[in-house]
Amino acid sequence: MSHTPEGIMEQLKKRQFAPVYFLQGEEPFYIDQIADFIEAHALQEHEKGFNQVVVYGKDVDVATVLLQAKRFPMMAERQVVIVKEAQSIVDLEREEGMKQLEAYLQNPLPSTILVFCHKHKTLDGRKALGKAVQKHAVLLTTKKLYDNQIPAWITGYVKSKGVQISPKAVLLLSEFIGADLSRQANEIDKLLINLKPGQAIDERVVQENVGISKEYNIFELQSALIAQDALKANRIIQYFEANPKNNPLIPNLSLLFTFFTKLLTLHQSADKSESGVRKSLGNRGFLVKEYMQALRVFPLVRVVDIIHHIRVADLQVKGISGGDMSESEILKELVFKILHPVPRALAYK
Repeated sequence: MSHTPEGIMEQLKKRQFAPVYFLQGEEPFYIDQIADFIEAHALQEHEKGFNQVVVYGKDVDVATVLLQAKRFPMMAERQVVIVKEAQSIVDLEREEGMKQLEAYLQNPLPSTILVFCHKHKTLDGRKALGKAVQKHAVLLTTKKLYDNQIPAWITGYVKSKGVQISPKAVLLLSEFIGADLSRQANEIDKLLINLKPGQAIDERVVQENVGISKEYNIFELQSALIAQDALKANRIIQYFEANPKNNPLIPNLSLLFTFFTKLLTLHQSADKSESGVRKSLGNRGFLVKEYMQALRVFPLVRVVDIIHHIRVADLQVKGISGGDMSESEILKELVFKILHPVPRALAYK
């Protein structure tokens, strides 16, 4: 039957193991989290040598996996068989392979914990194997989180470690790292190692440990654009040009696009009061003043033009248009257009 990552982890921590786990879907973080926990905790260290097997899908077929699963444990209560990259098993969705696995699912060996890590895709639930997995295995189907779900995920992950995190730190992590949960978890875990007892994760901690310059980053560039501070904006561009590996243009364009599309939504909102903007921003309510100022500086028509300019810059950096312009030149041109609006008739030429 289908389960949630939290539900599966809760059972595993109670040492309540099932004979078969089928972990599938677009988000690999939870698949790895569950498989890694089983690999680390299902057996005692002295039992793992004879009773724990890890194979990769590209190296095995279904029959080989089941041959391992049908072995009895040696001097232990159970054995563990983990199939990583199970989506690469050559005959997993062929008739013979499906029949073999269906038969095992209907009568699994109770002393075996068999784990399939089937990443980036899912079984067809309409076929017999999909139905058998749903009925007889612990099934997890993961989906990628939307960008607006990442802040809540970060907050929950940090709190699960017994640590507090400030809203601005959440914003920095969510927008700088994005929706890659594995990378988010790795960066947060590194932050936790450097914290003092009782210390919270704040903006300074993130800036010092995640490679975000305190003065020269995309968020400061965004603030400079809102303040119409051309001097500061150009200093930041120069820093980006001198440090291209830490400041790739495509992610920065994505962040600017997110900001201005949010601004477009606020312009179209019926309630543009401070309380209305705060409600619309949700967990970014601490940015109300910045967005209120941006609403005054960038009228609706100008925001539409800026979004167009960002899309053009995106095409340029991907080599679709713009000739041989460097990333620095593309960003300079974009910032100039944002700070110096031109007549609409000329803007789209």
